[in-house]
Amino acid sequence: MKTHLTRPRKGGAAKRRRQNDQKKRLITLGIDEEKVQKMNPREVLTMLKYPAKIKKD
Repeated sequence: MKTHLTRPRKGGAAKRRRQNDQKKRLITLGIDEEKVQKMNPREVLTMLKYPAKIKKD
């Protein structure tokens, strides 16, 4: 077989679902919903890495 096999990319719908789930987790941890909606996905991920360090406003 001469063709290269590549792994399939993650889909856009699955990515959106993961990001929405992560935002919901931050909201349940006590962060303001409006503040979470303004955050970019990378900020959400870094906050979820250490949930014990999240200071409730």
